[in-house]
Amino acid sequence: MTNKPLHNFHIPVMGLAYTIDSPIRVAQYGISSVISIIDDEIIERMKDFYAKKFNLDYLGISTKTEDYRAKRITDYLNMVDDIVNEKFEAFKQEITKNKETLKNFIGMLPNTSDLKNGLQNILVQTDNWGMAIKSFIEDNLQPGSIDVNIMTKVDKDNFRKNEQLPVMYNDAHASLRGFANSKLSSSMVLSAGMNPRLYSYIEEFDDFFPDSNGVLKKKIILKVSDFRSAMIQGNFLAKKGLWISEYRIESGLNCGGHAFATEGMLLGPIMEEFKQKKNDLIQSAHALMIIALEQKGRPTVAEPLKMKITVQGGVGTAEEHDFLLENYHVDSVGWGSPFLLVPEATSVDIETRKLLLQSKQEDFYLSHISPLGVPFNSVRGTSNEILKQQKAAHQKFGSSCPKKLLALSKEFSPKGTCTASKKYQDIKLKELKEDNTISPEQYEKRQAAITEKACLCIGLVNAAYMEQDLPIKGEKQGVVICPGPNLAFFDKEVSLSEMVNHIYGNTNILADHERPNMFINELKMYIDYLKKEIADSFAPITPSQVKKWNAFKKNLFEGIAYYHTLFTASSFFKTDLKTIRMQLDHYQLELSAIEIPQPDK
Repeated sequence: MTNKPLHNFHIPVMGLAYTIDSPIRVAQYGISSVISIIDDEIIERMKDFYAKKFNLDYLGISTKTEDYRAKRITDYLNMVDDIVNEKFEAFKQEITKNKETLKNFIGMLPNTSDLKNGLQNILVQTDNWGMAIKSFIEDNLQPGSIDVNIMTKVDKDNFRKNEQLPVMYNDAHASLRGFANSKLSSSMVLSAGMNPRLYSYIEEFDDFFPDSNGVLKKKIILKVSDFRSAMIQGNFLAKKGLWISEYRIESGLNCGGHAFATEGMLLGPIMEEFKQKKNDLIQSAHALMIIALEQKGRPTVAEPLKMKITVQGGVGTAEEHDFLLENYHVDSVGWGSPFLLVPEATSVDIETRKLLLQSKQEDFYLSHISPLGVPFNSVRGTSNEILKQQKAAHQKFGSSCPKKLLALSKEFSPKGTCTASKKYQDIKLKELKEDNTISPEQYEKRQAAITEKACLCIGLVNAAYMEQDLPIKGEKQGVVICPGPNLAFFDKEVSLSEMVNHIYGNTNILADHERPNMFINELKMYIDYLKKEIADSFAPITPSQVKKWNAFKKNLFEGIAYYHTLFTASSFFKTDLKTIRMQLDHYQLELSAIEIPQPDK
C-alpha cells in the first residue's frame, strides 16, 4: 500500500464547525481535511447525529463524566474513522463495478498523478477492467487524512466548584489528549502561535514519537507565518524528541478566520526563504531530536524523518496552485474558503451560503469582532451582525457567554471573562461613561471597540446545527462566518467534482470579472492594513509604534522588489505578467505616499 497522498491540495480547518465533518464527506476520495477539536459540545452533538445516521454504537458522554471533554473528542474521532473506512470500502467496491463512477473519480485526480495514469491505462487496455482495477486500487488507493486542529492560545483554565483544576484539564490540553487517545493515525495541526506548556504536554503520549521502524502514528503540523517562527518552534519540540512532519505556511491576511498579520512580510518572500532553508530546518531539528530520544531511552532514527512544506491562503486558480507547487516545491496547497460553496464538503446553512454567493469584494473585510483581540476576516450581512445591530438599537450589548471557550481575559476574574460577554462589556462601558477626560469622538471610537466583539463560540457552530436541522439552545446569536477575501471572486455553488476540477485546471468556476493575482491581492491588503493601523491608533503615538510602522513599510518595499524580480524572471503567469508589473508599480507608489506619524512628545 502506497502512503503517497492522492491529491496535492487539502482542505484546512474553517471555524469551529465548517469542517467539523468534512472527512466524512470527502475522505473516501483521498481528500485530506481538518476538524477543529476545541469545542467539545458541537463534537458531542455531531457524534450523536452521525451515530444515529450510521447506526453506530457510540453512547453520549455527559458533562458530569470525569474528563468528559477529552473523552468526547476521542469518541468522535474514532467514530469519524469508522465512518470514513466504511465509506472508503463502499467507494472501492463502487468503482470496480460502475465504469461511470470510476471515470468521474479519475477526472478528479491530478493530471500528473501516477494513480490517474494507471487507472486510465487499465480502462483502455483491459477488457476485464473490474478485476484489474480492484487489484490496482488495493495497492494504490487510500482515504484522505482525518486531521485535527488546536488553537494553542484557546487553553482556558477550568474550575470545579471554584477550585482550579490541574493544567491537564485546560481546554487545549484536553483537546490534545482527546486526539492522542484516539485510534487515528493522522496529524494534529497546532495554530495561533507557540504555547510552551501545551507543547511540553505532547511528550506524555507515545504516539507522537517514532517507533522502532521510525514510524510516527500521530504527526505534528505547525501552522506558521514565517521561517524564524518555524525554526524556533521546531527546535523547541525537537529538544523533546518530537518531530514536525509539516510546516503549514499561511498568508497572514489573505486567508479565512483569524488574520495573524506578519510585520509586513509577504507570502512570496516567506515561501522563498522556506525553499532556500528547508534543509536547515531538517538538519537542526534532526540533530536535537536524536539527542532527546537517546536521553529518553526511545528508539532513534538514523536519517531525518520526512518533512513537508505546504502553503495556503488566497489561492484561487489552477495557475496559482501549480505555481506554488513548482516554484516553491511545496507538497500541498490549502484551498479553504472556496469549499464553503461546496455543500458536499463543508457544513454551511443555506442562508449563509447564499450570503457568500451574493457578496462582493467590498463586503469582505477585516474586523475586530474576535474576543482574542486578533483581526478576523468577516463578511457583511451575517445573521449575527444583524442581531447585534438590533440589540444595540436598544442599548443592549454583549453575549450571555454560555460556553466560555474564549473567556481568557483575567481583568475582572481569575476564572477569566470573554470580552464578547455582556458581563465584560457592561463593566467596560460603565468605566467609559465615567471617564471625563476623552472627547466625544474618542468616546464613540472606544465604545465601538468594546461592543463590536461577537460570540464566536456560538456563532461559528450555528451553521452546522442549522444545516442538519438540529435544535439550537439558548440566546439567539445567528451565524458568524470567517471567509477569506478571495471568496469575493467565487459566486456560485458547485459540486465537489467541479471544485476539484477547477483546482487542477480542467474547468473554471470563477466569476467573469477580473481577479488580481493572489500575491497582488495580499500586497493590497497589507497596504490597506498599514493605513488602517495608523488611522485607528489612539493618542499618544509612541516611539515603539512608529518603529513598528517603519519596519512594516520597509518589509513591504522589499516584498515588492522581490515580486518585480520574480515576475520578470518567471514566464509562468503568461497572460498576467504585464498587468502584475503595472499593479506592483501602482502599489509601490501608494506605499510611498503613506506618511508614518512622528511620536507624540
